[in-house]
Parts: sequence; structure tokens; C-alpha cells
Amino acid sequence: MSQTIKVDTLIKTFQVPEREAGLKAAVGSLFKRKYREVEAVKKISFGIDAGEIVGFLGPNGAGKTTTLKMLAGLLFPTSGQIDVLGYEPQRREKELLRQITIVMGQRNQLMWDIPALDSFELQRAIYQIPEGEFRRMRDELIDLLNMGDLVKKPVRNLSLGERMKAEFISALLHRPKVLFLDEPTIGLDVTAQRLIREFVAAYNQRYQASVMLTSHYMADVQALCKRVIVIHHGQLLYDGGLAGLVEKFAAYKTIGVTLNDPDLDLSEYGEIISNSKGQVNLRVPKSATAQITTRLLNEVAISDLTIEDPAIDSIIEQVFQQEAQVV
Repeated sequence: MSQTIKVDTLIKTFQVPEREAGLKAAVGSLFKRKYREVEAVKKISFGIDAGEIVGFLGPNGAGKTTTLKMLAGLLFPTSGQIDVLGYEPQRREKELLRQITIVMGQRNQLMWDIPALDSFELQRAIYQIPEGEFRRMRDELIDLLNMGDLVKKPVRNLSLGERMKAEFISALLHRPKVLFLDEPTIGLDVTAQRLIREFVAAYNQRYQASVMLTSHYMADVQALCKRVIVIHHGQLLYDGGLAGLVEKFAAYKTIGVTLNDPDLDLSEYGEIISNSKGQVNLRVPKSATAQITTRLLNEVAISDLTIEDPAIDSIIEQVFQQEAQVV
């Protein structure tokens, strides 16, 4: 399968002005400014296939949004190579811009005082979409997102979830082949988040679009992405499947035990992370899971036992904590 996105040793460095506090320093900075270099992205490389949805994960300040902006041509890389659909994004060529889009949560691109429907017409003019094709795509997206007559209301009168859905319609009217989604469900309620996830999956399946998704909601990632790329401090930490992330970084497993005697103390078998009416969850080292399970079955009167990997979000948090300690 051909790759729609190729990134090779990408670096982005910003010059950040700095000065000491006080009037003297403020006056001095007018004549001679001091700068320090901040390397936001540090030699990351990856590729994304046509039709692939990839989760792009990292804590705040990891370099996710900076990377997406470079891929979309909104920022110039300091060095390294980017290829999106055979184009260099920083050149901002029309042929590429007609095939990509970027959606950033809670950053409005629609005009505030007019109906979303009118903003859609502006997008049609910008992308020079033929009238018949535009109407078919617009009506299809409105139907997929259950917007109905809401697109006739001024954008300022829409709820946050409704505005986000309208943003998606506007961003996809030109039927892009590559989607850069930066926290598209942030601030939305659970129902709206689910609808946006279902919509992204449906669009991806229907048009085989490549999608890069950043999100702090692991439900988004687990529902949409078979593969994740994890970065921290601008460096690539992991690139592979969600299951592989668990295998590589999860040092513990959770053993759930249902006791016949709810007063039994199981602290000698592992770290007790919850205990409610005889339902006990133990955190145990992955390497000792089999041994501890055998001991529990032989030494304790139990009616049920389960073994689970930790939740993906807790693993991601653990990865970042480990990296922070190294740095």
C-alpha cells in the first residue's frame, strides 16, 4: 500500500526571546534582545499509508500540534523532509491544499454571525468545487452528522458540539484525502464525542482518507486507531499497534479476585488498588503474574479470578513519567 505521508528526520526549532524581570532589563531588551533556542520537534521519522488512521499521542508541549502544522504547510520545518501526497507542504501548492484539511478543536474557522450554510458556500468558492458535486457532498455530510436545519442557524447560536460538527462539514466539503485532526472532540459531551468518532470512521471507510488524530481522550484513540505514534519532548518514543504499546511499556498486570471471605487480606500477593465487598484488584509485576495467580488459586478460597492489562491511558501516562525521569 502506498504511503500518503512520509516524514524523515524532521526538526523544528523556535527562537524564544527572554529577559530578566525589571525596568532596566525591559529597556535593555529594546536595543539588544536575547534569544534561546527551543527544539520542539527532534528528528522524528514515520510514514502513513493511504486509508490509515493513526493516533498521534503525547502530553501538552510534546510537539504534536507543531508537527501537524508542518505537515499541513502552516509552519516551515527547520530541517528534514516532509512528503504529503507527493508534495512538500511548505510550498503551499494548490494541488496539495485541495487534498488536505486540518481541524483543530475549539478553534473556529466558520464565520460567527452568518449561518453555517453560507460559510459552506464560501468554501465551495475557495476550492472551486463544481455546484453539483458540492451539493451532493454537503448534503451527505449534513446527513452523516445529523445536522439537518441547524446549518441554517447563525454559528453563534449553535452549541459547542453543533459548531464542531459544522466545522467538520466545512473542512471536508472538498473531499480531502488527508485529515489532520488536532483534539477534535475536546470539550464535547460524551454523546457528541461518540458521534464525531463514528463520523470520522465513516468518512475514512467511504473515501479511504488518511487520518492523523491527536486526542487526550483515549476513547477516541481506542475506537479509531489500530496504530499509534507517541512523542514526548519532541522525540519519537513509540510507533506501532496499541497492543504492542501495552506489551512494550506495561510493567504490571491487574488481577481481579472475588473472595469467598471478604475480610481476607491479600496484600502479601500484590499492591491492592481497590477492595469492595470482597472484589479485590491487585497490581502485580507482569513477570510474576503466573506465579502469583497460581498461589492465589492454591492458597485462597475464591469464586472468580481475572487477569487484565492496564488501561491504555494509564500506560501512556506511565510512558511519559518514565521519559520525564530520564530527561
